[in-house]
Amino acid sequence: MVRPKKHLGQHFLTDPSIAGRIVDALQVPSGDTVLEIGPGTGVLTELLLKKDIRLLPVEIDHESVAHLKQKWPILEDRILELDFLKMNLGEYIPGSFHIIGNFPYNISSQIFFRVLEYRQQVPTVVCMLQKEVAMRIASPPGSRAYGILSVLLQAYYNIEMLFTVKPGSFFPPPRVTSGVIRLSRNQTLTLPCDEKLFVRVVKTTFNQRRKMIRNSIKSILLNLDSDFELLSKRPEQLGVSEFIELTNWVESQQTAEL
Repeated sequence: MVRPKKHLGQHFLTDPSIAGRIVDALQVPSGDTVLEIGPGTGVLTELLLKKDIRLLPVEIDHESVAHLKQKWPILEDRILELDFLKMNLGEYIPGSFHIIGNFPYNISSQIFFRVLEYRQQVPTVVCMLQKEVAMRIASPPGSRAYGILSVLLQAYYNIEMLFTVKPGSFFPPPRVTSGVIRLSRNQTLTLPCDEKLFVRVVKTTFNQRRKMIRNSIKSILLNLDSDFELLSKRPEQLGVSEFIELTNWVESQQTAEL
């Protein structure tokens, strides 16, 4: 028996029907590599092992690792006892790989920033996380939930909110409802703007989301004496294409200031 550890944010999924729906949502070609983040007691792992894929579970909890190896000896040489947030993924997976998992609530945003780092290698992500975070990621412009991760992920992925999961499907039950989402890589290889500046503009404006962009972006630009129309909007009103336009405008103004 693996004991759930609070400091790792572990809530083990116990409902096999929910596990089946999550695994079925991962529609990947035969032979592809799938990275499972935080398999825990192995409720998803058991179903994934039945698929024609190369499964690589990543688990930081030694007790879970021992349990998984004992239950499925085939995992002995496959399971990676590492911290996903710190591991060099290219060292273990040189090509493309899909991601699946019941993400710990306390690090789900950090996991997505890692996904963005490896976006050229990750065509699909199917995951369960806190419902509010799932809805934020999938939210369109204009929504109150729309934020930094919404823009950054939607720049490179099509995002679907699949279904919600009640607390009673876990041990121990979390205090919140969970949501399952699927990210599918879109056709955008690179954005038509400076991508590092794009991230900075998105983060800077949403860090003061109640302000008009003219006021929130002062830390990036000195001279804002301009009638550029996007400056009079708030960040949640801008889609990915408008943030690209804003980024290109900011870059042109920075060049003019030099």
